[in-house]
Order: sequence, then C-alpha cells, then structure tokens
Amino acid sequence: MNILVTGGAGYIGSHTCIALLEAGHQVVIADDFSNSDEKALEAIGTITGKDFKFYQVNVARFHRLEKAFTEQKIDGVIHFAGFKAVGESVENPLDYYANNLKSTITLLKLCRKYKVQQFVFSSSATVYGDGEVPFVETQNLKPATNPYGETKVMNEKILKDYAKANPEFAVILLRYFNPVGAHPSGLIGEHPRGIPNNLMPYITQVAKGLRDQLYVFGDDYDTVDGTGVRDYIHVMDLAEGHVQAMEHLQKGWDVVNLGTGKGTSVLELVRAFEKVNEIEVPYSIAPRREGDIALCYADTQKAQRVLGWRAKRNVEDMCRDAWQFEKNNRHEGQ
Repeated sequence: MNILVTGGAGYIGSHTCIALLEAGHQVVIADDFSNSDEKALEAIGTITGKDFKFYQVNVARFHRLEKAFTEQKIDGVIHFAGFKAVGESVENPLDYYANNLKSTITLLKLCRKYKVQQFVFSSSATVYGDGEVPFVETQNLKPATNPYGETKVMNEKILKDYAKANPEFAVILLRYFNPVGAHPSGLIGEHPRGIPNNLMPYITQVAKGLRDQLYVFGDDYDTVDGTGVRDYIHVMDLAEGHVQAMEHLQKGWDVVNLGTGKGTSVLELVRAFEKVNEIEVPYSIAPRREGDIALCYADTQKAQRVLGWRAKRNVEDMCRDAWQFEKNNRHEGQ
C-alpha cells in the first residue's frame, strides 16, 4: 500500500514511517516542521535504507496538500498532524481548534475527491477523562479537561459521521496512552522544542545535565507511591500498532486502545531509568497540575482480538532506548 502519513516527521509519525517501510509499504510524508525536524527524515532513510516521498505542507491547506494526492496514488492515510501540547492548548485554544479540526476536515475532503477509503486516526486516552480504569473502548467519554483533548473528541465525531455517510469508508480511531522511548538505533526519538511537556524527555534531559532536576507533580494521589500512574508504551510498539490497524481495516468505523494494560507510577519510571542506565535523576515534589488524574491505563483485549497486536517491549526497554537517543541527540547550545 501507498500510505500518506501526515505529521510523518514528528515523534510518533516518524517511527510509524519506519514500521510501515519495514513492513513493505510505500510512504508519502506530509509535514510542515511546525513541531518536528527534517533530521527525522534523514534518520528514516538511514534506518530503513528505503526511499519515500515528502511534501512540506500544512495539512490544513487544501490546495497545497492536494498536490500529494494528484502526484501520488494514495491508498490510505494515517493522520498524526496536529498541535499536541495540553498547556499550550489552554493558552491558545483558537489555534488548537482551528488547526486540529481543519486538518482532519481537509484530509477527508481530499479522500472523498480522490476516493481514498482507508484512514487511521491518531487519537488519545485523554478522551476518557477521569473515568474508571482500566479504560475500555465501550465506556462513555468524559468531557476533556483541555482544548487539546476536546479536539480529539471532536475529530472522532467528525470521522464517525463521515464513515456513516460514506459506506465504503473504513476508519479506525487509535486511542493510545503514553508513548515513550525511541528507535533502538538511537538515531530517532522524542526531541521536544523548549521545556518538555512529557515526562521521559524531561528525565533524559535531567540525566544529561541539561536541567537541574525533575519536578514530580503531586505525591498524594491514591496510588502505589502517591505519584500519578500512567500506561507507558514504547513508541515502536505503538508504531507497529498503526501498521496492524492499516492492514486490518474494515468498512465503517472502529476504536481501539493501544497500551500495555499496565500502569507505572512516575517514581517507578524514574527508578527504572536510573537502574537500567546506571545514572541518577534528581527530582523534587511539586504541587499537582490542574487537569491531571491519578490513574490512566488501558484495557488492551480488543487490540489483541481485532488487530492481533500487543505491546512487546517493557519499561526497561523504553528507558534504555530513550537514553540512547538522548546521548546521541544535540540540543541548541551544545
């Protein structure tokens, strides 16, 4: 298949491109580098030894993105492109609603025009809100606590409605949990701009000496050690889940969790990182962040049943690969 990957130079998108190419598919990447780096494209080619097409374009721009559809025979779409920082979405809600919703609508209009009937959407466990764990695909969605989460809920509704109106269309909504780690080559991984919003790159930057200490937000939750518990999933497991989803698409819409089914606390992750990599990560406890929940982990039975997929890599693998990438990675000023 010839797969268009929007946001394919980003963290999860680039790893998914590697998994697609290694599975024998062809890849067309659309990305505007607003939250990514062209170095990721070089790494994809180096790791796989395979060629792919690239279009530098804002996915929300219909006529500019259309060039990819006219020049390439697109068989399916995996849609990652979108703004993704929770805090930033609270500060700039209009930017998030405009970009994240318009990019999906633009893609669907082009899919309709060029008769592309296979679509995989990058959703998130944030749509479950503060619900009962483990999160199951059938439970009612709670109101999101931030505009980023709301855009995921709205995009799911848009895709479901489009599938209902177009019986030949097949879409799967992948609700994934907390991606961490990197490709084991150390050539590609999570490289946030500025202060990291996610836990693992903050840990690796502290370990590297780029930051003085890690701030753990809250130690009074009702969890194993008082810190928040999340379902951390290796980014390559997640990438392979997208390949499985594309290869198992059925007409209509479906939703599947991608996670490990196991929760790990913040301090458990820090200790695992220190043990695996034999390096200390100084930290201090800070107040809880607004919108954070105590527990978040997946029920993964449907992924195994529908996609034949399950996570293969453990927390130690995630910590080892994330540190390998950080050691190879150069930041501004280094």
